[in-house]
Amino acid sequence: MIKKAFRMKLYAGYEQEYTRRHQEIWPEMRQMLKEQGAQSYSIFFDAQTNDLYGYLEIEDEQRWDQVASTAINQKWWHYMADIMETNSDDSPRTIDLKHVFDL
Repeated sequence: MIKKAFRMKLYAGYEQEYTRRHQEIWPEMRQMLKEQGAQSYSIFFDAQTNDLYGYLEIEDEQRWDQVASTAINQKWWHYMADIMETNSDDSPRTIDLKHVFDL
């Protein structure tokens, strides 16, 4: 199992909208994530900084790397681009976090 974590930035005032969209995540998006080897995927919000922290466990790095090129993921990025910091292709701006400890 490979553990990954990253940070993203939500625009101020969009926490409820971000939460709503994820509570209603499209079934085909959920299916694609599982097909690409996501065993678990959690996102946490820091209200003081508007930072989002993603944590996931995947089976295979190469398989996971294919997520970005799927049509459903591209559609999701476009759907989320109005409420968070993104790159020119609508992918969220992410900063990978270094794994330093397990219990």
